[in-house]
Amino acid sequence: MAGVGSAVRRLYLSVYNWVVFVGWAQVLYYAVTALLDGGHEGVYAAVERPLQLAQTAAVMEILHGLVGLVRSPVTATLPQIGSRLFLTWGILWSFPETQSHILVTSLVISWSITEIIRYSFFGLKETLGFAPSWLLWLRYSTFMILYPTGILSEVGLIYIALPYIKVSEKYFVKMPNKWNFSFDYFYTCAIAIGVYVPGGPHMFTYMLAQRKKALSKAKTA
Repeated sequence: MAGVGSAVRRLYLSVYNWVVFVGWAQVLYYAVTALLDGGHEGVYAAVERPLQLAQTAAVMEILHGLVGLVRSPVTATLPQIGSRLFLTWGILWSFPETQSHILVTSLVISWSITEIIRYSFFGLKETLGFAPSWLLWLRYSTFMILYPTGILSEVGLIYIALPYIKVSEKYFVKMPNKWNFSFDYFYTCAIAIGVYVPGGPHMFTYMLAQRKKALSKAKTA
């Protein structure tokens, strides 16, 4: 019975990883095509729907960690996925004024290359039981460039959105109300920028440690 459960788990994770891989490959293809055809202004319009679907699908990875399907710690997965969902829905979708900025292009390309490598790596591991050494190296090395470009793009887009957030007062909850509660989305986003200051280097250091562990383990295998 345990063998059947393991097979079902591997089948599910294989399908999940390959489906999301295709989604991110589509995002990268549309982004590059739009960039070459008309410049960075048209990138978001070209990738909006597949980007939203591929990024929102990552919510499942939090559930995978919570129920024990994967060994990735939820404490590491949650902030990464949460920040991306915040950018995808809380900034880009919510404030169209940000969508034509060149930072959208650097964001989308950084995210999509990272995820194409990551999902193909895990897809092969679940499907075949292993991944080639070159893909392992890419999985644990490309972040050294793509993580900083992604993080800087995220912070830049939140900052660019701040004036539009303040003027529109979107997602604000003002007093008085029956809940006796107020919420200021502008200050929430400003605080989010501040969280990136310690959070970004912390995650980068964590990934460097994971890289050292994974590559040294591969050498001894």
